[in-house]
Amino acid sequence: MKEPERWYWVLGLEPGASQEEVTQAYKDLAFVWHPDRMPVENTRLQQKAVEKLKEINQAYEQLRAIQANPPPPAPAPPDKGSSFRPVYRPPASTRPARSAAAQSHTSHSQGHTRSHTSHQRERAAPRKAEPPPPPPPRYRSPDMSGADLRGANFKERDLEGRNLSNANLSGADLSDAFLHKASFNGADLSRANLFRANLLQADLRNADLQEANLLGADLSGANLSGANLRGAQMTIADRLMVKLTGSILTGATMPDGKIHP
Repeated sequence: MKEPERWYWVLGLEPGASQEEVTQAYKDLAFVWHPDRMPVENTRLQQKAVEKLKEINQAYEQLRAIQANPPPPAPAPPDKGSSFRPVYRPPASTRPARSAAAQSHTSHSQGHTRSHTSHQRERAAPRKAEPPPPPPPRYRSPDMSGADLRGANFKERDLEGRNLSNANLSGADLSDAFLHKASFNGADLSRANLFRANLLQADLRNADLQEANLLGADLSGANLSGANLRGAQMTIADRLMVKLTGSILTGATMPDGKIHP
């Protein structure tokens, strides 16, 4: 099996799947095979989940790179069945001379024909339609630092690697959003809905997450040093419902108001 086909196979996709299909397959498989979902006492299953997640991450990164830089199309082969043959024209010196009257008549006829054809084309040419208005902005720029996005709807949006440093996202809906390696350094995420958001390796240093909904969110490898998590929803019946594997919590204010060492 060729390497690109193998990466599609790892994600359970057919070769040539779209970028949206690759991203969705990755999110689904990363959620299923995350080690935090495996029983702690089952070391064999834990190790298998770690290896499986590593393979899923590698397949996703490889396919993203391929789709970002697709190979150039192969040149079309020459048409061997073409029956075209160049027409032989004798040199001008060997052609019989035409009379001046014939040349004048031909030139006049050609000029009249061109003028008539041009006039017909002008009458038959359709009027150009007005260009459609530009679509509204969809926040495609990777740099959204300092933006006022209060109450914005980013549900299930792919914001991977975006720069949202110091942005105001208070009350925004980021549920099920793909925020892998996004930067929220110093951002205001108070009362934001981050339910099941993928914040893997995200930068949340000094972010304001007061009263944010973090249930089901994946914060594995995220940097939360100095973040304010006071009142944030992270547990159900004293059971932690947020993935914090490998995350950095130095100096963070936890939901109960205590400062993490």
